[in-house]
Parts: sequence; structure tokens; C-alpha cells
Amino acid sequence: MSNDWIDAEGYRANVGIILMNSDKRLMLGRRIDSKGWQFPQGGMMQGEEPVEAMFRELFEEIGLVETDVEVLGVTGDWLRYELPDKFIRRNSKPLCIGQKQHWFLLRLLSGNSAIRFDQCDEPEFDRVRWVDFWCPVNEIVYFKRRVYARALYELGHSVHPEGLPERPRSWPKSWISAFDKDIFELEDKS
Repeated sequence: MSNDWIDAEGYRANVGIILMNSDKRLMLGRRIDSKGWQFPQGGMMQGEEPVEAMFRELFEEIGLVETDVEVLGVTGDWLRYELPDKFIRRNSKPLCIGQKQHWFLLRLLSGNSAIRFDQCDEPEFDRVRWVDFWCPVNEIVYFKRRVYARALYELGHSVHPEGLPERPRSWPKSWISAFDKDIFELEDKS
């Protein structure tokens, strides 16, 4: 989108959407172009508030409107990731080196039948599936894993006040140590 907002440091402003059903399972969409699975997300336009961008992206990507969901939380600050060199489009101006995202946790109030992919000219997804809490961290492309883990950690306490579900034992030790470092830094800020 030509109206995307890329800041002076090269980060594209973006919103991410974690949609949860009544069973506390999270929705992953299968991307049409790569067959990878991810949460809905999209760029913010200059001057657009994060919540406005979130509802616009929610409609464009999965056909839901404000009355279909309840907003349970939003991350307190931008969560950032950098693109690997091979994904940076060096000829684009301004140069985008990564994304900074505000993440929203939403509860689906309508049924699954409300989810549609035909609300925009170029659909992002072709199907959805509902997964356990930490599963998206395993499913997403490697350079977004820490952001997914941080967003889930920060927002998950609103629906799991007794404590977050246990992290998968299958996570490589490098993920767990990086995740624990991120959590330690996150807890220090509060």
C-alpha cells in the first residue's frame, strides 16, 4: 500500500491481530502466496491510529467488523523485528528494514461463519485453523518468532490470569533463552 507509514529509522508501522475463540484457541490464517500460517496483520497509514488500522485490517483480511469482536488488550509499546537482508527491497524509498507493531488481542463474539476472505481485492488468506496458545510461535517465519512470543506473553495474562499455558518442551533451547531474556526485559519495564 503506497500510504504505508515508514518511520525515519526504516520501520514500517503495523498492527497485529490475535483472535481468540470461546475455547481460548487462537486463529491462524494460511497465506495464499506462501502457504505459511500467521496472525492477521497489516500496515498503518500515516495519521491512522493503531485501533483504526486494526479494525480496517480485521475487515480486509478476515471480513470481521467491530461488533464481531471484543478487544481484550493491546501491547503497551511497539514490538519490532528486522527483516533478514534477503527480504529488504533496497530499491524502495523510503527503505524498510523491518516492522514495528502494536498487537491487539480480540475475542471472537460471532461464529466462525463470520470469517470471510473476500472483503478486499487481493485476499491474504485462504483458510483458518484454531490452535493452542503457543503454537503460533512455532508456525511463524523465524524472524517474527520473538515478536509473536512477546505479544502472546504480554497479552495472554488478560485471558490467563492464573498463569500462561506452559511453553512447548519442543522449543529449541535458543528460543527459550531468547524468550526468557525478552520476558525478563518486559517485566523490568513494568
